[in-house]
Amino acid sequence: MLMEKAREELVKYGKKLVTTNLTKGTGGNLSVFDRANGTVAITPSGIDFFEISPEDIVILDLDGKVVEGNRVPSSEWEMHLMQYRTRNDIDAVIHAHTTYATVFAVLNWELPPSHYMIAVAGPNVRCAKYATYGTHELAVNATEAMKDRRAVILANHGILSGAQDLLNAFNIIEEIEYCCQIHLWAKAVGEPVILPPEELSLMAEKFKTYGQRKSKQ
Repeated sequence: MLMEKAREELVKYGKKLVTTNLTKGTGGNLSVFDRANGTVAITPSGIDFFEISPEDIVILDLDGKVVEGNRVPSSEWEMHLMQYRTRNDIDAVIHAHTTYATVFAVLNWELPPSHYMIAVAGPNVRCAKYATYGTHELAVNATEAMKDRRAVILANHGILSGAQDLLNAFNIIEEIEYCCQIHLWAKAVGEPVILPPEELSLMAEKFKTYGQRKSKQ
């Protein structure tokens, strides 16, 4: 069975999305890219995260052809593959329907740097133009808006993150969801103070050695 470790991690983090209240039901999808072999392990379409087994994970090539697996891959497979085709710093992608980031999504707002933890994803988190789920247009919009960033808000939809592994991609989802929550609560009271670009640059450097989580060997 190809990409056995990746399959196990996808099952683990899919369940974790639900148990940490970062998604509901079957909303969202996850993938891992094996850069050496050019294959992608991705969660199947429409199966509850607690029902997915490693055998249900689908293996694709970068053209979207099924290499191994009997399930239908996530409908968002092209949005994942386009990140791997265009980025050399992303080997894991998570899409989720988190509550607060999705509030930003339905407002079509980008997330500004009101909290320094946004720097795990970039100096801000852009909102990609709306497109129907599972379409080539959505994949293009998400990829364009996530350029030079590690997260993007998908208009009227949810959030997407990418990192070197699932641990860091999951951490980005968690932190950006927190930043969205704090920003919205702050706006309910007053106007959030936005951090200057030089502080975001400093945070990005600090996170290279401190803020970025390391995978356990």
